Amino acid sequence: MNSSRTAQYAPLLLRLVLGSLFIAHLYWKFAILPGGLFRWWAGFASGGYPWFVPWYVFSAELAGALLLIPGIYARWVSLYALPMMLGAAQFWAVRKGFYFTGAGAELPLVWSLLLVLQAMLGDGPYRLRSSSWTSAA
Repeated sequence: MNSSRTAQYAPLLLRLVLGSLFIAHLYWKFAILPGGLFRWWAGFASGGYPWFVPWYVFSAELAGALLLIPGIYARWVSLYALPMMLGAAQFWAVRKGFYFTGAGAELPLVWSLLLVLQAMLGDGPYRLRSSSWTSAA
C-alpha cells in the first residue's frame, strides 16, 4: 500500500468519524435521553452554568454533525468544538477521574485530540468547502 496515496484520506476518515459521533450524541439528546433535549438543557441550569453554555454546546455539536461529514470548513468547526470537549474533559476529570470505565475524562480528551488533528490536517478529499489557512508570508 502506497502511504502517500492513502494518507490523503486520513482527514476524510476523521471527518466521517467525528461527524458520526456528533450525530450520535445529538440523537441521544433528542431520542434516547428521558426528557430529551429539555432535560439535558435543564441540567446545565441546575449545574449553575451560565446561560450561554448550553447554547454553545448545542451549536458546537450541531455544527460538527452538519458540517464535518460533507467537509464544510472542517478546520474551523473542529476548533469551534474544541473548547466544548476540553470543558467536558475537565467536568468529568473533577467528578470521576481519568479512566473511561468510571465515566472519566479519558474519552473527551481523545475527542479533543481528534479535533486538534482535524484542524491540523484540514478538510481532506471530497470536501464541499475548503477551510485552508493562508500564509501571511
